[in-house]
Amino acid sequence: MRLESPESSVSRAAAILRDSRRLMAFTGAGISAESGVPTFRGAGGLWERMDPGLLEIGRFDADPGASWAAIRELFYAAAPDGGRASPNAAHRILARWEAEGLLSFLVTQNIDGLHSAAGSRRLAEFHGSIRELLCRRCGGRVQATSEALDAGLLDSLPPRCPSCGEALKPDFVFFGEGIPQAAYSAAMDAAEMADACLVIGSTGVVYPAAQIPILAKRAGAVVIEIDPGDTEFSVGASDIHIRLGASEALTRLDALIARPK
Repeated sequence: MRLESPESSVSRAAAILRDSRRLMAFTGAGISAESGVPTFRGAGGLWERMDPGLLEIGRFDADPGASWAAIRELFYAAAPDGGRASPNAAHRILARWEAEGLLSFLVTQNIDGLHSAAGSRRLAEFHGSIRELLCRRCGGRVQATSEALDAGLLDSLPPRCPSCGEALKPDFVFFGEGIPQAAYSAAMDAAEMADACLVIGSTGVVYPAAQIPILAKRAGAVVIEIDPGDTEFSVGASDIHIRLGASEALTRLDALIARPK
């Protein structure tokens, strides 16, 4: 089957976005890879350097120090507040579309906090975030800001709750944990109400997150995929596939979408 050119797919997608009244976006690792955040899978992915078992909640509970040694190196060294990773054009465009009223809601699989750093507020971080550390004993939270990291928050592992001394856990979803109910409900509600769904940089292999664009399609939304290659969404779910990187595709779409005066 002949593939549609990027110019044609961008043009068709822009026409749909201009008419959309309830646009949602669903993002995966591909959008943050352009900011230098490593993906989990594929060549050079985190699973090539890290034992996935270290992010299993039972193993964390048994030996939080061992888990934290890998977590500190792989996640916090590239954290937005750590100064190495910054929002890219794709993150910024989505945040601006929200501010302008074009984008109704954004669901991300990413834990890097880059959407929030770019200014997105109508946002469900489906797998949580590295920006906070959680005490599961007393419910306390510690902000993992650049100031806190520079002050030695992660110098001693595992970091401890200042209130009760329990080992702190990054507030993202480990294997064996459920999706936070608030994020899950907000994501599903957005999918059911959307008339268009942008899927950006997601392989579609991680569930239950991958069911969100599928739910949007079943509810009547047009699914527009942005990814240079094929994914699990490409056959059966995507109505339009823009085969470009996130920043290039969104920059081209942004240029074609007329703004209200």
